[in-house]
Amino acid sequence: MFSPEGPTLRELAVQALSSVERGYDLLAPKFDHTPFRTPDSVLDAVSSALHRTGPYDDGLDLCCGTGAGVDVLATLCRRSVTGVDFSAGMLDVARERTKADPATPPRVSWVRADARALPFTAARFDLVVSFGAFGHFLPRELPGLFAQVHAALRPGGRFAFPVVAPPRATSRAYWMLLGFDAVMRARNAVWRPPFVMYYRAFRLGEVRRELERAGFDVSLRVLPEFGTRSDGSPRVRLVEARRAGPAENS
Repeated sequence: MFSPEGPTLRELAVQALSSVERGYDLLAPKFDHTPFRTPDSVLDAVSSALHRTGPYDDGLDLCCGTGAGVDVLATLCRRSVTGVDFSAGMLDVARERTKADPATPPRVSWVRADARALPFTAARFDLVVSFGAFGHFLPRELPGLFAQVHAALRPGGRFAFPVVAPPRATSRAYWMLLGFDAVMRARNAVWRPPFVMYYRAFRLGEVRRELERAGFDVSLRVLPEFGTRSDGSPRVRLVEARRAGPAENS
């Protein structure tokens, strides 16, 4: 939940009535004190899983926010780490909170850009990660988004992100998320600019199909730290989408 250092109800209301970019600019100074930040437990589990397939040379945190994923990449990558986000406010906070010595690998850099139009002119990354950002993309935008990531990866490179199993229809969480998405759709129908954030629009089956259409070989890895549901299925999986070709790092 929100800590005392987090945003007030009024601040959240102002953010929700802004564009996505402006909303996150406003939220940035207090973002790490909200439940929107990816929990450390998820970051640690993903880091542990990717350590088994590394090391990597160059990493990219897609929609990096305040830089929590960049911290993960800094433990996995030998040469450079890049955080990309379209919110200048979030990047400002990330620069301040990430204590990186520019003389000590990996080098850390920050790029302001839209994930749907990445500014990299050549394949330059061995690993791309993303945490908690996909609710900001409509289903029709996934093909273009995944094509951008595919183009940014070197042959053999990986695109990795965690996916939490959806709550059961009988659970309180299910109805809370359904209600949130309904409110956001109503808000966007009557208010401009839109604020795209839908918790239930990113469905694993559809995501896997679009990744494969973009040219990735896709595998799912269970993150055992989070256990299983009552039917034995995992609570959290790591999606690993690999660009075909031999890995360039060794």
